Amino acid sequence: MPARIGFGADASVGCVRGNEGGRAADIGGCRSKVILNFNPPRLVVFTGDLGYSVRRNIVDIDALIADVSWLVIVHAPRKSILQLLRSQRNNLVKHGWRWIPYQVGDVVGRLTNRRAVGESPGLPGAEYQASALANNPRIRVLYTPDIHSAEIVAAVRDFAPDLGLSLAAPILKPEIFQAPRLGTINLHKGKLPEFRGMPPAFWEFWTDRPSVGCSVHWVDSRLDQGAVLLASEIPRQRFSTPKGIRLRLDELGASLVCEAVKSVLAGAVHAEAQLSGAGKTYRKPTLAQESQLAARLRKIGPDSQAAWSVLLKGLVQRLIFRLHRVILWRLLAPRVTVLLYHRVCDSARDNLTVGIEQFERQMGLLARHCEVVAIEKVLTMDHVPRRRRPLVAVTFDDGYLDNYVNAAPALRRHCIPAAFFVTTGIVDSTRQFPHDRHRGNSTLPVLSWQQIRKMRDWGFTIGSHTVNHVDCVAEDAGTVQRELSQSIEDLTRELGDSFGAILAYPYGGKHQMNSERLELVRQAGYVGCLSAFGGSNINSVDRTAVLRRGIHWEFTDDAFLFRTLGY
Repeated sequence: MPARIGFGADASVGCVRGNEGGRAADIGGCRSKVILNFNPPRLVVFTGDLGYSVRRNIVDIDALIADVSWLVIVHAPRKSILQLLRSQRNNLVKHGWRWIPYQVGDVVGRLTNRRAVGESPGLPGAEYQASALANNPRIRVLYTPDIHSAEIVAAVRDFAPDLGLSLAAPILKPEIFQAPRLGTINLHKGKLPEFRGMPPAFWEFWTDRPSVGCSVHWVDSRLDQGAVLLASEIPRQRFSTPKGIRLRLDELGASLVCEAVKSVLAGAVHAEAQLSGAGKTYRKPTLAQESQLAARLRKIGPDSQAAWSVLLKGLVQRLIFRLHRVILWRLLAPRVTVLLYHRVCDSARDNLTVGIEQFERQMGLLARHCEVVAIEKVLTMDHVPRRRRPLVAVTFDDGYLDNYVNAAPALRRHCIPAAFFVTTGIVDSTRQFPHDRHRGNSTLPVLSWQQIRKMRDWGFTIGSHTVNHVDCVAEDAGTVQRELSQSIEDLTRELGDSFGAILAYPYGGKHQMNSERLELVRQAGYVGCLSAFGGSNINSVDRTAVLRRGIHWEFTDDAFLFRTLGY
């Protein structure tokens, strides 16, 4: 977590210069010292959806700036039956027959979108949960059917905010956005002035742009046309999707808003007016347009199984998963399934990679349908408990940069604990993993120690994958012993004694570990050893040979849930 800024003393102020090109993909910028001579700030948030992304912005700013007082106004209009029917009619006219299955799917999704992972302060991302916001005594939340009502305008003026934040808000009128002393800034997930309006990423894909922008601008009476404070862009990758890019925009947007708030409160504002008459304002696409874009993107994607085969397998897998919830969990031996990932990105599709949107969807499925446990708990299971919901743990091997950029945000969004096993000699370097070199892959960016420490601080487990990603059986005993002990020394030096001394041995096959090498693992001080050749841990867990099942891009949602059952 970044250092908190104290007001009334010297404070560090940053600015973003719109660059995604650095290997670390962190939002960086120039820094200067300024004097702030006013009381702790008062911030008002205008929003139409107090969902994760908005809560994320609030919590990150609150962690960065000391003693902020908050007023959060949530626009939640109530619609009469007549208004709802009129809206349904209008949407049917706009979208045609596609609106009916869309609405049915939306209703079913809302009914089944229930979490299995409860709210807990011990889970990664718990600080962004609604309960954490509600328990902050400096945050007051007001729900209103009309954000421009006289009562709300009066409440905002009585609060006397220094700055307003428009986050997923409806179009604001001057009496609201001009109420804060310094004005109101808006987070717009699009490049300005080219892509005003909504939704994020769709129209950039529709017009085949190579990147998608994100901007923070002042709110004025013209939609998305205020002067721009900060802006950056995310390049499209070969297999990028609008949803995958939107997930990355959530992360980029949170960083930009933090930087913008710091700059504005410090008086270090460098806004740039948009060109008059430039750009275009977009509206929500029709379902037909969404279908057309999806079809275009499928043609870019890699060849997969025939549609009829996927459908048939999915029906069978879905049936078995439901039978498990009803009866099979009582009849079959209890088991815990440890999932293994390597990369989460849209630049490749191979047996070590899942897509960004796909991974987000999978973590949502785990949160709703499974009981997710930390790897440390798995290692304590002398007897695996019987559970109606599948018992699952999530792990990553190697230490690719996308684990930090793409995987960790999704895990935190859904409060999923996970373990990352890093190859310590490749961390903070430009070296290739041996398996990437043998495949002829280009050099893929890896994690830095700073990022690994952040992931540890977020609540994730960090473990060992040796120093140089060696085959523990192919190498001589002396080399293996040095690899195992040096990896622990590296992790202790960088993380202190808080890391879990757990090993996921490289390559993970049966022939890459034997009894002699396991004795070296024990002598080095590891409390667990994880394989990667498949299988689930039935009845009990062998700490020296924890079984894991690999996940890659070809898994449909049904196939993924079926794999969590451990059959």
